Amino acid sequence: MNQLTNFTKGFFRENPILVLLLGNCPTLAVTSSAINGLGMGLATTFVLFMSNVFISAVRNFVPDKVRIPAFVVIIASFVTIVDLLMQAYTPALSKQLGIFIPLIVVNCIILGRAEAFAMKNSIYSSFIDGLGMGLGFTMALVIIGSIREMLGTGSLFGYKFIAENADGILIFILAPGAFITLGFLIALLKRLQKTSK
Repeated sequence: MNQLTNFTKGFFRENPILVLLLGNCPTLAVTSSAINGLGMGLATTFVLFMSNVFISAVRNFVPDKVRIPAFVVIIASFVTIVDLLMQAYTPALSKQLGIFIPLIVVNCIILGRAEAFAMKNSIYSSFIDGLGMGLGFTMALVIIGSIREMLGTGSLFGYKFIAENADGILIFILAPGAFITLGFLIALLKRLQKTSK
């Protein structure tokens, strides 16, 4: 597989949210706004590509019996770094995302990529895979967050484009709005894939 294909597969062909349906807990919980989606996506991207690179580098030294616990320790280390950096430099966003930043440790996307890709490929390929999958995850979160924010509050990235006293469609900033938005996006992607064949 060439590196361009390795990088781009995370955007559409193997998008973690829209195709593989992984990582739905943070997707549904934090995407009430585009900025939340962007923050969560970038934090996950950092953890994903750093853990991919590190796991690929140590894969020949980790015994099979302790492989999963070793992966979790590596992933938890990078999540701790992200969490502390966000608390220091973006405290408002860190507070908004709350418990979902530490929960990146158990996100099935991270552990799945470690097991399915980083454990079997070179450091460079693992870096490209982690970056592509992470940015694909971020793209999906930002799209979902943008749609929910525009319909729910009439704003985008906090900038209001409807009258201040006007209300949006309340359901889109609540949990059911996340399910509705995700469902329509998955259906749209499936339709586009079907017509492109």
